Amino acid sequence: MNKENWVAMFKEIGLTDEQMKIWHCIFEERYPADHEAFLKWLGMNHDEIEKIRQP
Repeated sequence: MNKENWVAMFKEIGLTDEQMKIWHCIFEERYPADHEAFLKWLGMNHDEIEKIRQP
């Protein structure tokens, strides 16, 4: 699994870019450590993770 595959699945179920952003914001707010672990699981590097985690 990687970021591209995950985003493709979100798009396949009809999520917009804005909805995906909201999903990430909620994930970060409620479960920051789990969100970081998830992003690492997707194979993202430190810089990508920091960019995504910023509000």
